[in-house]
Amino acid sequence: MAYFTSEYIDFFKELGANNERDWFSANKKRYETHVKEPFSVFIGDLIQAVGKLEPAVNIEPKEAIFRIHRDVRFGKDKTPYKIHSAAVVSPGGRKDHSIPGLYIMMGAEKLVIGGGMYGPSKDEIYAIREGIAKDPKGFNKLISAPKFKANFGSIQGEENKIIPKEFKSAIQDAPDILKKQWYYMCEMPPETILQEDLIERIMDIRLSAEPFKQFLVKAAKS
Repeated sequence: MAYFTSEYIDFFKELGANNERDWFSANKKRYETHVKEPFSVFIGDLIQAVGKLEPAVNIEPKEAIFRIHRDVRFGKDKTPYKIHSAAVVSPGGRKDHSIPGLYIMMGAEKLVIGGGMYGPSKDEIYAIREGIAKDPKGFNKLISAPKFKANFGSIQGEENKIIPKEFKSAIQDAPDILKKQWYYMCEMPPETILQEDLIERIMDIRLSAEPFKQFLVKAAKS
């Protein structure tokens, strides 16, 4: 089934050019009808699809979906609204960035499908680095797998310039050991969201990241 119409994309195009409270208030019904409600239904079905493979994913859409309102307290950008909808489908939903989940972001410019560990704890960072150092060739094989490479390119995340000395010898063979985040993103044209097989396409992309995701899960728990 198709969850979205072109009205979804049009709304965010216009919001991008009119990112102010008065405009949003005047167009709130459009937002609820063409964006908020269908996105919630879509995320609900996506949770069910993921839950069939990961029983621990048993959350409500509201636990996965981020608010459209931006936190403007600390940044220079004071525009009040995000120009996309986003969610994290994982056992902990949007509030737990340490669990490798499925990240979805849909705006007027692109659809983003991602995953990995965006906010691991200090202990988890150390454990993942241990996993990389134990088998750097195996780690590189995971992130250079043809389907993973085609969908996501390379691993993203902030890096430390200095890491514990026990990991320094592995830097040459696996430079991603310097990271303190390990996540991956696939970008697709925004019109992709209009397709009837949207969930199937997302799940297929998710599947290509499963071996690397399992590495993160096991390494972080060790």
